[in-house]
Amino acid sequence: MKKIFLLAAICACSQYISAQEPADALRYSWTTSSGTARQQAIGGAMTSLGGDISATFVNPAGLGFYKTGDFVLTPGYNLFNNDATYYGRSEKDKRNSFSFGTSGFVMGTETNDRRRNKSGVAMAIAINRTASFSNKILYRGLNTQNSYSQKFLEEINNNNDKDANSVASNYPFGTSLAFNTYWIDTINGGLSGNFQFKSRATIGNLLQENSITNSGGITELALAFAGNSNDKFYFGGTIGIPFLNYNRESSFTEADASTNTNNNFDYASISENLNTSGIGINLKMGIIYKPKEYIRLGLAIHTPTFYSLTDKYNAFVTTNTESYKGLLNQSSGEFTNNEDAEFRYYHITPYRIMASASYVLREIEDVRKQKGFLTADIEYVNYKASSYTTDPDGDNSDETKNYLKTLNGAIDDAYKGTFNIKAGGELKFTTIMARLGMAYYGNPYKNLGQGEKGSRFQLSGGLGYRNKGMFIDLTYVHTMGKDMHYAYRLQNSAYAGASLKQTGGNILATIGFKI
Repeated sequence: MKKIFLLAAICACSQYISAQEPADALRYSWTTSSGTARQQAIGGAMTSLGGDISATFVNPAGLGFYKTGDFVLTPGYNLFNNDATYYGRSEKDKRNSFSFGTSGFVMGTETNDRRRNKSGVAMAIAINRTASFSNKILYRGLNTQNSYSQKFLEEINNNNDKDANSVASNYPFGTSLAFNTYWIDTINGGLSGNFQFKSRATIGNLLQENSITNSGGITELALAFAGNSNDKFYFGGTIGIPFLNYNRESSFTEADASTNTNNNFDYASISENLNTSGIGINLKMGIIYKPKEYIRLGLAIHTPTFYSLTDKYNAFVTTNTESYKGLLNQSSGEFTNNEDAEFRYYHITPYRIMASASYVLREIEDVRKQKGFLTADIEYVNYKASSYTTDPDGDNSDETKNYLKTLNGAIDDAYKGTFNIKAGGELKFTTIMARLGMAYYGNPYKNLGQGEKGSRFQLSGGLGYRNKGMFIDLTYVHTMGKDMHYAYRLQNSAYAGASLKQTGGNILATIGFKI
C-alpha cells in the first residue's frame, strides 16, 4: 500500500493529471464475456468451439469452421444494481441501459485439392461492445473519523505550501476551490504570509453522501481472417480497433450532523465531471485442433491493447459556512476561462492467454443428427501489467513522467494476475437448442486488506432456433459480485470505503441469416 499512498502524494502535487488512478487501469482491462446470445448462453466459452461470429473477439481460428456466410445482429439490454453499505448504513441504486453484442458479417469458403483434402478460408468484419461502464452508485453514512477536506490539507502539506495566495490559485481543480469557499481555511484567517491550514468541517460528526453515475463503454471494430487444413487444424487472426468512452459524474457532500447552527459549518460538496475517450489497437491470434472428430482443443493469445486517451475534467465546490462567510461556490472554470482540464496519454492493457477443450456429442457429417456439445475455457489475465506512458504530443514534463512512473508502481502494487474460468453446453432438439453456462472471473486485487473482493460470477441460459437459413437466439446472463468504493483516500488518517454488493442482468437476442 505504500506505493498507493505515494501516488496520492504525487497526485496532490499535480493540477489535474490525478484523473488517472489504479482503478482506471482495472476498469479498462476488466472485460467480462460479451458476444452473441449463443456465446453468452454457454458462459462465453468459445475458444475451442468455433462456428460463431463471436469467435472474432475470442479465438479467430473458430471462423475457419464456416463454409458459407452469416449476417448477424445482437441487440441487448443491461440491468445493473448496487447495494452499498457505508458506516453501517445501506443504500440501493440501479441503472439500466441498452447494449449490443457481436454483430457483423462472416464469409467462408471450402475447397478440395487433388488429394481430397478439405480446406477453407473465412473472413469476418464485426463490431462488439466489449465492456460497459454503465452503473450507478449511491451511499450515505455518519463518518465519525475524518473529512473529505483532509484530502486538501494533505495536498498543501505535501507541497509544503504555507502561502494562502498560492493555495487560493495554484490548485484550480480541487484545493483552491475548497479554500476559496472556506471548506478549508487558514488557522488565523489571514491571506498572505506563512500560514497553517485547517478544515472548517465538523470532523467527527459528518453525514456524508456520495453519488456516482458512470456511462460509456468500449466498442471494438474487428477484421478477422481464418483458415483450416483438412477440417482438422484451424488458425486465425484478428486486428481489433477499440473505441473507448468513459463518463463519470460524481457528487460528494458532507454535512454537519449536529443541530448546532452557529459552528460556522453546515455542509460542503464537490461535483466532478470526467470524460475519457480515445482509440486503441490490438491483435488476437489462435488455433483449434481436432485430434478426434468429437474433440476440439483451442489456444488463443490477445496482445495488450495500446490506447491513445484524452481526459477532460472539471469540478465545482459549494460550501455553506453559516454566519462565518455564508453560502459560497466556485468552479474550476473560473480559473481556466471555462475550459476543462485536458490531459493526453497512452495506456497499455494486460495481455490474455486462453486454453479450451470441447466435446461434441455425436459429431458426424449430417449436422441434423448432432445432439450438442460441452465446452470449457480457462483464461489468464495479468492485470498488474497495465501501464501508462506520456503522449509525445501531450504533457511530457518531468512532473508528469514521475507521476505516471509512480502510478505504474501503484498498479503493480495493487493488482495481480488471475484466472477466469468459463464453461457451458448445448443440447439440440431438431430446430431448437437449449443452452446453459457459467463464468468465474478471479479477483484481480493483490491485497485484500482494504476489503476488495473483485471476483465476479455469472450464470447464463438461453434458447436457440435454426431453420431454413435463419436463426434466432435468446439469452439471459446474471452477474454477481462484491467490491469496495472509496470516495477519497488519506495518507495520514484512517479512511473507510463503501462495501458494494453488485448484481446485474443482460438480456440478449441474436438474429442471423445465412448468406
